[in-house]
Amino acid sequence: MSITIARSLDHALTTLHENPDALILAGGTDLMVQINRGYLNELSTVIAVNRIPELQGWKQQDDTLVLGAGLTYAEMEKSDFAAVAPALAQAARTVGSPQIRNAGTLGGNLGTASPAGDTLPVLAALDAVICLRSAQGARRLPILEFITGVKNNARQPGELIEEVHIPAAQGHQEFCKIGPRNAMVISVASLALIVDQQNKKVRLGLGTVGPVPLRPAEAEEHLSTNVNWAANTVSAATLDQFSTLAAAAARPIDDHRGTAAYRRHAIGVMARRTAARAFTEETA
Repeated sequence: MSITIARSLDHALTTLHENPDALILAGGTDLMVQINRGYLNELSTVIAVNRIPELQGWKQQDDTLVLGAGLTYAEMEKSDFAAVAPALAQAARTVGSPQIRNAGTLGGNLGTASPAGDTLPVLAALDAVICLRSAQGARRLPILEFITGVKNNARQPGELIEEVHIPAAQGHQEFCKIGPRNAMVISVASLALIVDQQNKKVRLGLGTVGPVPLRPAEAEEHLSTNVNWAANTVSAATLDQFSTLAAAAARPIDDHRGTAAYRRHAIGVMARRTAARAFTEETA
């Protein structure tokens, strides 16, 4: 096996150009599970990207939050990041153990593209754009075009994930997750609610209830048009219908962690609870 420890973005891209099907290794938290279980037996070329400065950290650029692909969950937990992207910070706190959160990266979660990826419904609700780069140039894809199926994405041979761009949004953000126990658990169902006060819009991302993250457009439109934005209030009937529409948009399956019916019900419950926390429920 050939292993390249890239020290710069150019170094990684040159090596990837010469070996376009090389495996890109960041934190390795998903990869090592696959290797230990015997799912990956033949690895000819590995490019380690966790020492590339250009992929590290995050910054604010005008009205956009720019996140490096090497940004770790532990970094996303920190208070300065939580102040600008609270839902992502909440999702990061639910991932594995402290050791996993210090190693695992945002780019790795996107690259794996598992339906249970904790950051994915948040990124979907935030209208995130995935920035890909190769030796030939760069391209950008909205997250719902980047993730194409169960553990599949639109990254082409020779490309790596460089950054994630998120438009700035002022308003309530929240991430919820249900699992078979309280900590260090793979999601059974997850949900992210983003309130865009400036544009008077509510955006919702659903995770682990479909092959890709879902955006329930009908539920979003119903809540957005029925909120009293001046008073920041909403009726109980609106919340109930929002819950129903969100649950109806789910496309879950039965598996060893939960049934489709349970997952759909959980989405409805989480949708109503997060909306009720974002807006004051009107009393008769």
